[in-house]
Amino acid sequence: MRRLIPSLALPVLLAACAAPGPTLEQRLATFINRSEGDLVAQLGVPVRSYETEGRRFLQFEQRQTVMVPGDPWGYGYYGYRRPWAVPSSYAVVQCDMTFAIRNDRVESFTLRGQGCG
Repeated sequence: MRRLIPSLALPVLLAACAAPGPTLEQRLATFINRSEGDLVAQLGVPVRSYETEGRRFLQFEQRQTVMVPGDPWGYGYYGYRRPWAVPSSYAVVQCDMTFAIRNDRVESFTLRGQGCG
């Protein structure tokens, strides 16, 4: 008699390996060679801009509040019980996206921050 468990687990494992969608870099790469107007229409008004040597730099910010799970049982790194539990907390992660514009076209972009992953 054949075992069904491995054959049933394979589709689940394959589904878990599937990517949830395009990364932030892949989504922003679609703006390369598009106009500055298209960029602003899609991302909104930039928080900063700077011009130098014939290029214009537009910075956009993305902020997100994430939950950092605590340790409700109070176990330490080595499995010993601490006298207190560590509650969950919240943190703000940020991603700064800077686009370089030359001749009204998006030339490149850079990402900076822990929220860009």
